[in-house]
Amino acid sequence: MPLIPEEPQIHESAQGPRVTPATGRTAPTPRPVPGPRSAASPRPGHPGPGPSKPAPPAQRASGAAGKPKPPRPENRSVPQIQVVPVPADGALDAADEAVDLLLDSGRAPGDVLVFTMGDQHPWAAHEQSFGDSAYWAQHDARDDVFYADAASVDRAAPRPVVVVAVNGGTDSTAARALPAALKKASALLIVCGDPQRINAVLGAGV
Repeated sequence: MPLIPEEPQIHESAQGPRVTPATGRTAPTPRPVPGPRSAASPRPGHPGPGPSKPAPPAQRASGAAGKPKPPRPENRSVPQIQVVPVPADGALDAADEAVDLLLDSGRAPGDVLVFTMGDQHPWAAHEQSFGDSAYWAQHDARDDVFYADAASVDRAAPRPVVVVAVNGGTDSTAARALPAALKKASALLIVCGDPQRINAVLGAGV
């Protein structure tokens, strides 16, 4: 059954927090070209030092004293799919906004993986300039949000949340990359782009 495009609301099922983005969207603004990286400068696409992200809420005590309730099992085999309808030239900005909302809600940066189907994210382009080994070492460390292009979907390891920016690419690229990205997400897949194009690939399997 085809997916029904939703308003740009990003939320998760019982596996994670609920995220509600702003309803309005402004026109995309030009992205700065990343400069040389130093120990004192933040990576492109990441804010500099500032107030730390709110820590996830502590687990609530439940049940009577001495009789704690067992944790509710999670079904990680079927991730939730959220479509954020935007034109291709706004997909990258929408993906960045989705990531910001996830982090602000308490998601750990290492839980999030971002794929682009057209132009690379500026962070990925900058980090790849230091060499393939250093770039993928950051992926393996899982210390931060990791950005990659659609050609790298199969190489990336699964994470709880996967965000895909359908900011270009061919239909054959979408037909290969979107189902692969779905398999990489254990809790939530967020796809930003043309809903008709997204439904054509994922609709029949949902």
